[in-house]
Amino acid sequence: MTTKNDRLSFLEEMKDVRRIRKPNRAEITTPRELTPGHLERQRAAVETPLRDANPLTSDIVDPLTAHDILCWQRPGIQNGVFRKFRLGQYPIEARLDLHRMTVEQARRDVYRFIGDCVRYGLRSVIILHGKGERNPDGVALLKSYLAKWLPELTDVLAIHSAQKHHGGTGAVYVMVRKGEREKQLNREAQEGG
Repeated sequence: MTTKNDRLSFLEEMKDVRRIRKPNRAEITTPRELTPGHLERQRAAVETPLRDANPLTSDIVDPLTAHDILCWQRPGIQNGVFRKFRLGQYPIEARLDLHRMTVEQARRDVYRFIGDCVRYGLRSVIILHGKGERNPDGVALLKSYLAKWLPELTDVLAIHSAQKHHGGTGAVYVMVRKGEREKQLNREAQEGG
């Protein structure tokens, strides 16, 4: 509780305070003149379309079904290496799950995922795309796009549908090329040994 002396003391301290007469609102009127900087930004926004560095397209693809097997490799991949790869005998270093994604979301995520794999030196990864068995037309849409996209990426050396225990035809193994750091480490190891 405040005493009479406290109130009088407070009023004494506040005697020079005057009430603000302006309303307590921000002025939100837009300036009538556009600055040269504003005009330049406006012109640049209209003239320069956003460049998408992602080379993967969402054009029409050959439709694949739930049971189609994905199998592709670049020339130069040794048969023994590819055999071990397609049998799922290399440790899976990362995974990307595309379930419930749209084609456009998957396009962005696949491109970013493969780039990250190269950057971090991941060589054997898996992408879970689903089988598409619930689709009324029987088309495995994301699988169909992956079959087109992955060979388009220069960082992808080989792909193969996964073994049953890794998702079978609802997933794909991806062999990723070595990044520059791994290549340099290999050169140094060979020179030193």
